[in-house]
Amino acid sequence: MDIQNQFWQALIVCISAIFTQNMVLSYFLGLCPFLGVSREVKSSFGLGIAVIFVMTFTVAINWLVYHKILIPLGLHFFRFIIFIIVIAAFVQIIEMLIERFSPTLYQILGVFLPLITVNCAILGACLFMVIRDYSFIVSVAYGFGSGLGWFIAIMAMAGIRQRLDAKKIPQGLQGPGISLIIAGIMALAFVGFTGVL
Repeated sequence: MDIQNQFWQALIVCISAIFTQNMVLSYFLGLCPFLGVSREVKSSFGLGIAVIFVMTFTVAINWLVYHKILIPLGLHFFRFIIFIIVIAAFVQIIEMLIERFSPTLYQILGVFLPLITVNCAILGACLFMVIRDYSFIVSVAYGFGSGLGWFIAIMAMAGIRQRLDAKKIPQGLQGPGISLIIAGIMALAFVGFTGVL
């Protein structure tokens, strides 16, 4: 496949990963931090940026590890363990950087920052990259698009939830109830992009 075709395929895959194949709104991966951190825009922004960074780089590294080490050695069945180790190492690096350069964001994110390690959206992106047999460039675009889609979803949810704090919501819908209803409506809106490309 030539460079121009790979570029267009990467662009299409990236856009579809943001909208029609959104990790949290289409596949419901990464719901725990999505619902837990989306109470405030500031914390959602920090976690979303961290997820974009981690997802982009771990998909790229895991592609290299899978295609250059595991497949040639016949150890492709170790991919789950190796992918999780790469994700955990990257999250540790991000956690140390955030703690060093932005202690307030580190305090706001709290327990949810280490939870990126077990964010199934990141592992899902790495596994989808293998299942769909993407090239390296397309895999990187897919990782970035998936992270950006997760970021857009959590920022939209945080904005809506902050606006709802000032509104009267029936007792039975307060808390997780209204959050899941909002997530469902957002998922319907994102599915509306299907067929655009």
